[in-house]
Amino acid sequence: METKSARLTILIDPAKKAAFEELCSAQDLTPSQVVRQLIREYLAQHGVTYKTQSTVGTRVRR
Repeated sequence: METKSARLTILIDPAKKAAFEELCSAQDLTPSQVVRQLIREYLAQHGVTYKTQSTVGTRVRR
């Protein structure tokens, strides 16, 4: 999991926001958790790789 965060601000229709927050709450998830998962899945779907802060500077043992 990432150790540092960056802010992503989006504009969304208020009715969609309310429905999204309600669904997240019903699934015991925060909207941020769901959005982060959607971003990870979207990147994977398009073959985009990235490094997380937790993997930077880690030594690989052989």
